Amino acid sequence: QVQFVESGGGLVQPGGSLRLSCVASGFSFAMSDVSWYRQSSNNERELVAGLSGDGYGRNWADSVKGRFTVSRDDERNTLYLEMNNLKPEDTAVYYCNAGYYSPRFDTWGPGTQVTVST
Repeated sequence: QVQFVESGGGLVQPGGSLRLSCVASGFSFAMSDVSWYRQSSNNERELVAGLSGDGYGRNWADSVKGRFTVSRDDERNTLYLEMNNLKPEDTAVYYCNAGYYSPRFDTWGPGTQVTVST
């Protein structure tokens, strides 16, 4: 059974930083492209960052290029998203899934809320 558990969200001021984690299970994480998505109120879920299975390829949303970093720990089946210089428009619930351009699975975790506000 595929599962994703996201964590690390919180309330941060504009310009601040957060590091999100996602622990995945139920599929071969080490060989899989994986990705972060986010969904804000009144908007559809959108791709934030894709990371290839070999760890070299990156697929970024234009809005986060240069501010966010994505990485993985295959021994821990964990995906990370380092977010710097956060902006109010980054406020959303963040999710992870497999896939590079689109989500591979219909299953989603609970997500982790990121709120950027003064």
